[in-house]
Amino acid sequence: MIKCCEEHVELALDIIVDEHEVPPTMTKIEGENELSTTCEFCQNRAVYVVGN
Repeated sequence: MIKCCEEHVELALDIIVDEHEVPPTMTKIEGENELSTTCEFCQNRAVYVVGN
């Protein structure tokens, strides 16, 4: 699972596809987790969780 901002969502999708070779799922972060979650590639607020 990769937490990412809008800017890095394509990079996260590419990484998951390369590692697992199956289509990833993309879930929007909402609610209480929205405030404290940061992107794994930068320090911006994470908007999506990309994984399988």
